[in-house]
Amino acid sequence: MESNIGAADRRTRIGIGLALAVVGSTSLAGLLGLGTVAGAVLTSLGLVLVGTGLVRVCLLYRLLGVDTSGSR
Repeated sequence: MESNIGAADRRTRIGIGLALAVVGSTSLAGLLGLGTVAGAVLTSLGLVLVGTGLVRVCLLYRLLGVDTSGSR
C-alpha cells in the first residue's frame, strides 16, 4: 500500500499513541482508577495509533481521501 501519513503526522501518532497505551496499561494494572473498560479502550487506541504511525498507512485516511504524506 502507498503511504498516506506524513512525517509530522507520524511523529504525532506515535507520541500520542504511546502515551495512550501507557495510561491504558496502567489503568488495566489497577494503578489508575479509570476502570478496565477505559483501560482496554485506551490501550487499543494507542496501539492502533502507534501501528499506523509505524507503517505510515491509515485506512480511515484512505477512505476519506486524506493524504498528509505530500506524495500527491
